[in-house]
Amino acid sequence: MGVVMPFVTATEAVAHEIHGVRFVSYAAPARGSQELCAWRCEVPAGIAGPPHTVSREEVFLALYGAVELSVDGETRSLAPGDAAVARPGSRVRLANRTQEPAALWVTTSIGLEATMTDGSRISPPWAN
Repeated sequence: MGVVMPFVTATEAVAHEIHGVRFVSYAAPARGSQELCAWRCEVPAGIAGPPHTVSREEVFLALYGAVELSVDGETRSLAPGDAAVARPGSRVRLANRTQEPAALWVTTSIGLEATMTDGSRISPPWAN
């Protein structure tokens, strides 16, 4: 278990990049979280992430810009203040089809894994 840090400033958050998207981690086991992980997901204009199946429930809250979120084949556009929930086992895909950057706040429980369409698994460091 990492050091317990009840406060994390923007400069202390840890950034990771995958599939053209930036994940800025605020709450994770490395910083003392025992149950939840939370990060800001920054999606550049014109980026569409690959579809994947999530092992844990994820909650998405749009912060700025507009994104298209697909959960189990149902697709919706999320504007600032809109939220969505993907249950464990859901197939998820995120895209920013606009010309402006977008960001979401995402929360899940520790141990999230993503299974890609080719069967490979990703255990993202911002959620483990």
